[in-house]
Amino acid sequence: MATPKEEGPAAKVAALRHAHRWISAEVRPVYSVQEARPISQVLRLGRGSCSQRMAVLEAVARAWGIPSRVRGLVVDGTFWYPRFPRLRRLVPDQVVLAWPEFRIHGLSEADHTAAPWLPVSELFGGAGEARGRTGGFTNAGPETLFEALSRTSVDWDGPTACAASDGSCDLSAYLLTDLGRFDSRDELFAQHGQTLCGPARLLAEPVLGRRAAGL
Repeated sequence: MATPKEEGPAAKVAALRHAHRWISAEVRPVYSVQEARPISQVLRLGRGSCSQRMAVLEAVARAWGIPSRVRGLVVDGTFWYPRFPRLRRLVPDQVVLAWPEFRIHGLSEADHTAAPWLPVSELFGGAGEARGRTGGFTNAGPETLFEALSRTSVDWDGPTACAASDGSCDLSAYLLTDLGRFDSRDELFAQHGQTLCGPARLLAEPVLGRRAAGL
C-alpha cells in the first residue's frame, strides 16, 4: 500500500479506504474478546474482532503519519443479541466500544462536521450522506460492523441519510453513554476497563476467539 504522508486530504482518505478493504480481506472476522490484543498478534493470527480490526486500521494510519484517536462509546448489549440468539444471557449488558477518528488536515468542513477529524463512520461518505445502497446495519447475518462501514452509513448520534426503510443506519438508540475522546484505545480501556473482566476473557476467548463472525 502506498504511503500518503505527503499527499493531500483526498489521497489520505483514499489510502485509508484501501487499508480498510485490505484488512477486511486479510483479517478474518471472529468474536474475540481480547480488546487490548497487540496489533502484531492480530495480523499474525490473521483473525480479529471488529474492535481489533479497527485497531489495525488505526495502526496503519499512524504508520502513515495520520494521527488517530478514539471516541469511547458504551453500547447497549442488546445491539449484539442478533449475533447470539441462543446465548443472550451471556451477552454483557453494556459493551465499551472504541470508535476511531483520524486527523486529516485540509478535510472539508462542509462535508465533515468534525473536520479535521474524520470518524471511521464517515470514511466512505460524509456526515448524513447516503452511500447509494439499500439496507442499513442490523448486526444480523454474516456482515460485521467493520465491513458495513464501506457499504452504509453508521450513525451513533441521530438520524442520518439512509436508504433502509427501517432506519437501521441510525444506531443512536443503542448508545448508553458517550465517554468522550481519548488519545488511544489503550487510554480508554485503562480508564474504563474492557467489556469483560480478565477471568471472563480467559474463559471466553478460546471459544469465541476462533468462532467466525456471522455464525
